[in-house]
Order: sequence, then structure tokens, then C-alpha cells
Amino acid sequence: MFGRHHHHHRGRWGHGDEHHGRHPFGFHGDHRGGPRGRGGRMGRFFDHGDLRFVVLKLIAEKPSHGYELIKAIETAAGGAYSPSPGVVYPTLTLLEELGYVTASDAGGGKKLYTITAEGEAFLASNDAPVRSLFERMAEAAQASAAFSPQILRARENVKTALRLKLHGQLTPEQIAAVAKVLDDAAQAIEAI
Repeated sequence: MFGRHHHHHRGRWGHGDEHHGRHPFGFHGDHRGGPRGRGGRMGRFFDHGDLRFVVLKLIAEKPSHGYELIKAIETAAGGAYSPSPGVVYPTLTLLEELGYVTASDAGGGKKLYTITAEGEAFLASNDAPVRSLFERMAEAAQASAAFSPQILRARENVKTALRLKLHGQLTPEQIAAVAKVLDDAAQAIEAI
């Protein structure tokens, strides 16, 4: 379902360009079909031009600084995507040049971006794609819980500790203690 599909065509200069099948949340699949994993990689989360819709919608909801927008996008995507300043700030400049936002000096070298009437009209005329982008980010947030770096790290810590502990001879008391810790952890996770 999330596997990679190759379509070749001749580019402008005769070189073959590759387009890969995309995970519904914007990830490229790895060779086993999953959205991530060893050998997998994050693809582009947004198509060309999509980020301006997201940034503009967030500014419409609350005038913001660039850093606040980066964090808001990361939060909306559940950590599955965090745009770099090198992507967000040029997008803000473009939105300002188009007349969709204004920037005011907020002190400390920060600019506060606010939507204009033209920006609100642009958002309104693109309501369906904007809603679709935020739905995709919400789906990515939900899916990313399974790939949470904190959970993966903790799981690997438990696996490593078990492997090291089980490598030697355990007494019946130690076996019972390890089993109890694991059972308690499972119950605690289920209770969350």
C-alpha cells in the first residue's frame, strides 16, 4: 500500500526523472512497504506551494513569529514533520510580497506576521485544499504516535536491558522479578 512506485519520463534535458509513490501523509515508503524503517526516509511532507497555505492559515488564526509557526506546524503534524527555518522564512517573505501578510517589528530582531484582507480572501478561495492539508497533518499526527522517537527509544532500552540480563544465568527470583516488571509495565501502558 505504501510501497515505492517508479514512473519514468524524459525531463527537459533528456534525463529521466523519478517520481515515487507517496505515503498518504507525505512519506516515501521503504522497501518493505512501511512509511519509515531502516532504509526508509521521510519524503517531502508538502507538495510545492502547500506550505504557504498552512502558514497563512496559522497566521489567520493567530499572528505569529516565524519560530512560533515552525512549532505550530510541528505540533499540528504530531512531530511527523518539522519545517526548517530555511523553508518557513522564505515562505513568509513570499506571502509578504504577495500582500497576504504584513510583518511588524516585534523587537529583538523578531517580526510578527499578521494576515491581510487579501490573505483572508486567498485563504477563503482555497478553503478545500487548506482543509485537506490540515486533515493530512492530523492523520500524520495520529500515525506518528506509533513512530514516536521517545517510544522507540524506550522500547529499545527495554529490549537491550532484557538481552543483557538474559545473557547470563538467572535465579528463579530474578526471573520472577523481571517478569513482574514487564507485566507491571504492560498494565501501566494499557491504563494510559
